[in-house]
Amino acid sequence: MFAKPVRGRTTAAAEGDVVVLLIGMRINHFRAVHQWLPVMLSMIRMLGELARDPGRGLLGHVLLTASPRTYYVVQYWESKEKLYAYATSPDMFHHRAWAVVNRKERQGKARGHVGLWHETYVAPEGSHESIYFDMPAFGLAKAHGQVPVERRGRHAEDRFAYRSQRAPESGKTV
Repeated sequence: MFAKPVRGRTTAAAEGDVVVLLIGMRINHFRAVHQWLPVMLSMIRMLGELARDPGRGLLGHVLLTASPRTYYVVQYWESKEKLYAYATSPDMFHHRAWAVVNRKERQGKARGHVGLWHETYVAPEGSHESIYFDMPAFGLAKAHGQVPVERRGRHAEDRFAYRSQRAPESGKTV
């Protein structure tokens, strides 16, 4: 929260595939606190459970909000296999929480008070990029480590410089 910025251009020290899970909720009815608050607390509980057991594969996360109604977590995982193993493990809290959601839906008790969503992305090595300028470790760099751009190869620095140049035909920044 109060981390000091790392001066200059840095990048994430991620090697191999990068696995990113976006997971969140949307409050459809603010007054139905008894419906959406348990969902929010469940996510916090799952993050705590994963923090206590680093072997499960969660490398880091960022809590975000898209609006007063929508809250989500960006999670960085070691592998999709570890992500799926956590999601399906009967001894982990996610399994019980998802069983409650499914039971409410089957019983007709899911009344649209809260929406749930997730998206999973596996970015193969060489298909992702991260550049940070005068930033503390954040996101992918916080999950995988932060290194100067020069240590990750010239290509990342060249791409950053290219995007900072002006497009000659329009005079606009690329």
